[in-house]
Amino acid sequence: MNIAKTIGIAGCGIGGLALGAVLAARGVRVQIFDQFAAPSPVGSGLVVQPVGLQVLSALGVAEAALAKGARISHMFGDESGSGKVALDVSYGTRFGLAIHRASLFDVLLTIALKNGCELVPSTKITAQEGAYFISENGQRLGPFEALIDASGASSVLSPLRAKSLKYGALWASVNWPESTSLPQTRLTQRYGKASRMAGVLPIGSLPGETTQKAAVFWSLRAADFAEWQARGVAAWQAEACAFWPEFEPFISGITRADALTMARYKHGTLGHKTAGNIAFIGDAAHCASPQLGQGANMALLDAFALGTALLSRPVPQAFNAYERARGRHVLAYQMMSRVLTPLYQSDSTVLPWLRNHILAPLSPHWPFAKVLTKVGAGDIIRPVRGLALGPL
Repeated sequence: MNIAKTIGIAGCGIGGLALGAVLAARGVRVQIFDQFAAPSPVGSGLVVQPVGLQVLSALGVAEAALAKGARISHMFGDESGSGKVALDVSYGTRFGLAIHRASLFDVLLTIALKNGCELVPSTKITAQEGAYFISENGQRLGPFEALIDASGASSVLSPLRAKSLKYGALWASVNWPESTSLPQTRLTQRYGKASRMAGVLPIGSLPGETTQKAAVFWSLRAADFAEWQARGVAAWQAEACAFWPEFEPFISGITRADALTMARYKHGTLGHKTAGNIAFIGDAAHCASPQLGQGANMALLDAFALGTALLSRPVPQAFNAYERARGRHVLAYQMMSRVLTPLYQSDSTVLPWLRNHILAPLSPHWPFAKVLTKVGAGDIIRPVRGLALGPL
């Protein structure tokens, strides 16, 4: 059987590293290209849901990731002022892993290098020609039997034209304060209708450190970011603490506006995640708001499905198997994200009323609790069809 022996990957992120680790573990020559001078993550905290943890387990790095992150058993949010519950989802007997992106990146980078991946830094991929990547300086890189675009939502290779969402969020990583009543076992959020939101997510510790961290975030219209900067961080802190007093110990140490980063969200899905001899994974194939907490999950599942297919089939058949394996799961979660995001981030006044008075009261009860648990866990439908999530 003519199995691919050389693979080129554009993008040294979660998906690219996971895919590289899967393939290199079985002797495939993998080169991962990235524009940065040294491998490094971009972002703050994220949640690896139970199905994503299955991928980390198959890669043999679940314990290393668990040692750096925080196990969360619950996602909870209430309305500012009234205290009306707006979000109440438990993982049941399972848990999610909340972790700083740098720590997850470090775990995946370690296994990718150990398995034999070759990282090529300072190389920005700008085009593809047949079996070759083309770098910014015009260099032809390859040939490769298969090319993979794992370069994210801003990919120049992907035909995805995602729609920018009206709302994004400011975020920062801070030390977990001693003087807080918020538990380190859940995601906690405070809402003001759907146009305001503050959140705290425990994310464990950074690589080489033991200090426990939190990711804090504040919902903001993308168009309002410049105005927010002009107001200054002190004005924002006063507003945020009045909105949610429990937020104060988390943000009191933020003294500069540039200590917070503005995240802008997009939504879109490729109809086909492969084209010729290139395949698209992660945000280069589908992107959405983070309301369902599935971004890292999707990248890990794409990587493992595509890697498993490439190890057992010639490239054309492997690409077909990847499309079949991930198509329904991606579509289901993209649809749910499109429907649910406006309940938590929008200018609507009707949708947050429905959220607080109909959806949230039903969420702790059967069968809604079971359904919401599986939605959060990432397996409301089978995440990878026709391919086993077994050990390498």
